[in-house]
Amino acid sequence: MVNTVSIDVAGGKMDVLLGVPEGAGPFPTIVVVHHRWGLDGFTKSVVERLNQNGFIAGALEFYHRRPKGEDTAESVTLLNDDELIADLRAGTNYLQSLPQAKRGSEAIMGHCMGGRVSFLGATAHPFKAAVMLYGGGVNHSRKGNPPILTRASNIGCPILGFFGKDDKNPSPADMVEIDTELTRIGKKHEFHAYDGAGHAFQNFTDERYRPEASEDAWRRYLAFFKETL
Repeated sequence: MVNTVSIDVAGGKMDVLLGVPEGAGPFPTIVVVHHRWGLDGFTKSVVERLNQNGFIAGALEFYHRRPKGEDTAESVTLLNDDELIADLRAGTNYLQSLPQAKRGSEAIMGHCMGGRVSFLGATAHPFKAAVMLYGGGVNHSRKGNPPILTRASNIGCPILGFFGKDDKNPSPADMVEIDTELTRIGKKHEFHAYDGAGHAFQNFTDERYRPEASEDAWRRYLAFFKETL
């Protein structure tokens, strides 16, 4: 069963959509980074499916510093990378503190803005695995700051990435640029791009949902998590 808990973070409290598999464990822990729409039904379904496959999952509510009811299109542009990193560390530390957690087996994954934040998290915390799904902006500057791709030398875990060939952000050219840089600096990664798929191809609540691409991605990253964690 998935429940909402509240944890202490810098600047206040943060909600976590928490799911723990039945049994004593130990279970690896996965931080789930929500897409622009926050902790919605799709994000809850991701937590549930991870639970069904033997992972503790916690989706962190990154808009907790923003006013209630604010349009998420506004909220997403005002997120701060340093605050995101602090929230990620607080979230994964909380998951790892649970009695059913497998100590040291920490991963991160996210969709859309969450894909970018998953990459960011991999540069700032010793996760064992990271999955990014159509995360735009990795190789673009934000608020005048260098692209987070410039932090890639700090990545200490393998990264699995999924993209749609019809996506505009990240575009196929973006994927190639990220892939080329990770290859250049010797970071272990594997990218998959799907024909006939654009952004949000895994979100079953969106008209851009592509079941075959979605299920292939699920199969691949569940196997990845089971292998690495």
